[in-house]
Amino acid sequence: MNDELKIEWDIIERSKVDPQNFELLYKKYYQQILKFVYKRMDRVEDAYDITAETFGKALANIGKYKNQGFKFSSWLYRIAINEINEFYRKAKKQRTVNIDDTSSKFLAEETGRESAELKQVLKEALQYLDTDELQLIELRFFEEHPFIEVAEILGITENNAKTKTYRVIAKLRDVFQKIN
Repeated sequence: MNDELKIEWDIIERSKVDPQNFELLYKKYYQQILKFVYKRMDRVEDAYDITAETFGKALANIGKYKNQGFKFSSWLYRIAINEINEFYRKAKKQRTVNIDDTSSKFLAEETGRESAELKQVLKEALQYLDTDELQLIELRFFEEHPFIEVAEILGITENNAKTKTYRVIAKLRDVFQKIN
């Protein structure tokens, strides 16, 4: 375990005893989680609400957190994903995906498409994916997390994350052919 993770683990352990120590984790990860949530929302107000819920649940459940050698942010991402999914379930709305040029570049390389061309068809193609498939694509290509971290966030093995991701890429290639 590197020094950064040791320091973070120490802060987590202190937060379990005194919740005021959680402020350090909150300050460290707030912008990162807010950005993650906002990319999946239509309204900024909803992003702020879900981010607040994410940190509220993290603080309330900090005693259950177990160090598995990953950054604390992996646990926060998992909570945020659950909160986003719950929001869309309750609202009975279709999930939003915001795509920018940099987030689609890596996916363009994997699918063999030009980035500009990909962005045009990507929004339509993503509608063919279920929630779990979409989360894999977002975490791996839009958020650029390594497979090991994607696996931790989603609670699956690294090999499973790789296998599922490449299956989704193959599915997207098929969808692209149907769209064009």
